[in-house]
Amino acid sequence: MERQARRLERVALAQAPAEVPSQAEVEDAVRTMIRWAGDDPARDGLRETPDRVARAFREYFAGYEQDLTEILQKTFEEIEGYDEMIVLRGVRFESHCEHHMAPIVGRAWVAYIPQGRVVGISKLARVVDIYARRLQIQEKMTAQIANSINDVLRPQGVGVIIKATHHCMTTRGAHKPGTDLVTSRMLGVFRDNALTRQELLGLANSDD
Repeated sequence: MERQARRLERVALAQAPAEVPSQAEVEDAVRTMIRWAGDDPARDGLRETPDRVARAFREYFAGYEQDLTEILQKTFEEIEGYDEMIVLRGVRFESHCEHHMAPIVGRAWVAYIPQGRVVGISKLARVVDIYARRLQIQEKMTAQIANSINDVLRPQGVGVIIKATHHCMTTRGAHKPGTDLVTSRMLGVFRDNALTRQELLGLANSDD
């Protein structure tokens, strides 16, 4: 029994959420990285850098602290039976890849076909921003945006297209500037109806 109790205690500890580091711990980590890079964190030009980096990272990754469901809950039902495509085009975002923490900079096209209710267009942009402000891979981010809109609004369909440049490939590693990655997630009528899907793809590829 005692052995089983110890095992259960270890499992509970392993499943417990990690304690969030303090600002001071983050700053110490930045100083360590500066020393590892070969510079002196105590010199004038770098003395305030740890604090700046910590504050910047809090901004970069603010998406972890935001409630997406709450943002999408407020909808409008007086739409006079509107049931055509709604597309928010070219939503610019900045994210960071979870493999190298290098910037991902791109644009998103978010579309849905309502089923009795619509959401304010700024809320769609905020959905993109919430998921962008996390450590990401583009494929997962594309699916998260589409799935969340689909789960909360329950529309006839959702389509999300993302085009982005990954600095982990353009400024390091393969060093291939000028390239971008295109991903898409189609749900409901966007998946089932080829004409609807093609209409969205045409809008995403248009410069108008």
